[in-house]
Amino acid sequence: MTSHLLISLALRSAAVGYVLLLIFLPLAALAQQSVATGWDRFIEDVSAPQAAAALWLTVGTAAIATAINAVFGTLSALVLVRYEFPGRWLLNALVDLPFAIPTLVAGLMIAAIYGPTSVIGTWLQQGGLAVLYNQPGIILAMLFVTMPFTIRSLQPVLMGLERDQEEAAFTLGASPWTTFWKVTVPSVLPGLLTGVFLTFVRALGEFGSIVIVAGNIPMKTQVASVYVYGEIESYNPQAATSVSVLILLISFLVLLLLERLTRRPGERLPRLLQWSPRATRSGQPTGAPSIPA
Repeated sequence: MTSHLLISLALRSAAVGYVLLLIFLPLAALAQQSVATGWDRFIEDVSAPQAAAALWLTVGTAAIATAINAVFGTLSALVLVRYEFPGRWLLNALVDLPFAIPTLVAGLMIAAIYGPTSVIGTWLQQGGLAVLYNQPGIILAMLFVTMPFTIRSLQPVLMGLERDQEEAAFTLGASPWTTFWKVTVPSVLPGLLTGVFLTFVRALGEFGSIVIVAGNIPMKTQVASVYVYGEIESYNPQAATSVSVLILLISFLVLLLLERLTRRPGERLPRLLQWSPRATRSGQPTGAPSIPA
């Protein structure tokens, strides 16, 4: 066995062991604990009215925050890559701020701006819109902590994008909007999908900022992560584990879908489900790669 092969095996073993130790084993332990008392208890826990309301609220607000960040994150990435303006370096640095500060601090910042004693909060309440201790506050908290994902996923793709096709579209008379949708978006779609899906998954699990701004009102402003924390404090770890496993399952399915969508078109389906008419006509088994003529 050569030294190159030994090094390769050692690196792969280290990578696999690292992932298994930090991610797979805790996930497996949590999943085992959630069904330790049977699937009936698991279904009962996640379908309880308070748990179901928290799950639906979490998924709904996360989807809204993801849609908003997809639009404004894409625009922000385009501005940061394509335009030069004073203070651009500062704006680019501020994008990473949600990564650097604790999420509890983010919640305090939102409460200070939109609280009932602030100028903006008072003005919004007079207009009939309560942000703090309401669903808009949850969406704002999710927007803040997930803002960098779409921008940072799109920036390197936009920087490496050749603009020949865009210039050709302009030459043929296409408007900037048409060029953006027909040329730019398809070219950066893998990066955009990565940012969008990571935003959604991160929003599902947000706790620190939401616990400050949501008020933890059952059936109204209680998200799944806060519900799990409350059940643990109420000495009901079984219900907390069941809801946690369901959120983890949703996140895993979303990331699995992302992994498939960002592959090349011919590799998006698992190998066993791939079908090639050309291979079938040539007498090769289904799913086997066809030999070029």
